[in-house]
Amino acid sequence: MELKFTAKSLNRQAKKCDKDEKAEKLKVKKAIEKGNMDGARIYAENAIRKRSQQMNYLRLVARLDTQAKMTTISKSMSRIVKSLDSSLATGNLQKMSETMDQFERQFVNMEVQAEFMEGSMAGSTSLSTPEGEVNTLMQQVADDYGLEVSAGLPQPAAHAIPTKNSEEKSMRMISPAVSRNSRIVDDLLTVL
Repeated sequence: MELKFTAKSLNRQAKKCDKDEKAEKLKVKKAIEKGNMDGARIYAENAIRKRSQQMNYLRLVARLDTQAKMTTISKSMSRIVKSLDSSLATGNLQKMSETMDQFERQFVNMEVQAEFMEGSMAGSTSLSTPEGEVNTLMQQVADDYGLEVSAGLPQPAAHAIPTKNSEEKSMRMISPAVSRNSRIVDDLLTVL
């Protein structure tokens, strides 16, 4: 029960973050209208941070829901094991078969829950907001409200074409690591 209350609280926090994100986007709009690109950039970073917090809250809610379900499954498995013990003691094959079927269903449910939990825990976000996301959000807000912002945004950097000298320099830097790794692999193969 406590997990469910915590999940509801986290859901409320996620909704609050969504509301705060929208407020920050409006601040971006107002800052762009005033020509304050630095302020708009700060507000855009805040909006992205709020969206990230919202996603983290929602991931945490999913984890708590999974944990609550895993606890329920664990209790159910405990009851099944007790039932199986009594079936084994009495030698009732039909009851043993029914109990094993029930055990198998619970085990499949547990595997599905475990996969979901692993998937939800795999995603993580960094605390810093990437420059590209900030620029994209600022441009999106400007487009939504018909504002001009391109003068304040940095232009995308041209991709450098690697030259022969830079390729040679890269190879010189990489080759010690490659040879060291190949020696480690050789050592492992001789041990096996």
